[in-house]
Amino acid sequence: MDRAVVALEAVVMADPTYKDSLTYLGRAYYRKGRYQDAFAILQRAVAVNPDNEMAWISLGVTQLQLGENEKGIETLKSGITLASKVMVEGYHNYEKWDIRRTIQTSIRRSAFLLISESQAKEKIIQSVNQLLAQVDDEENFQKNTHVQNVAPLYR
Repeated sequence: MDRAVVALEAVVMADPTYKDSLTYLGRAYYRKGRYQDAFAILQRAVAVNPDNEMAWISLGVTQLQLGENEKGIETLKSGITLASKVMVEGYHNYEKWDIRRTIQTSIRRSAFLLISESQAKEKIIQSVNQLLAQVDDEENFQKNTHVQNVAPLYR
């Protein structure tokens, strides 16, 4: 993770609007427990691209980690709502995105926790972290599957 942070910092310094680099850097800071740094970068990420559901979700969970519970819940509600609309078949041009529906299930679970009256902060954080990990896993799967399907064309 340390190498990723250094590489992402270099990319952000060169071009902060490059392919969601601010979101990736903010998420890397989050994973390292650098919540103040994550917060600052993720605020920039949503300012640069207000339609980036991953930035909104990451910002919301970071706010919860920083004790900004009400703001974090509201930010997460926005991010989860946006994610439920865009993380469907064809997301990021992946024709077979989330065919097992695990991400949609995680989105619904997180949404339920956000609106339930017993908003257990730790459960929300755990649910959102699981959602983010599932999105990363699916994206990696899609990239690897796409490369395998395209690779024979270049041989």
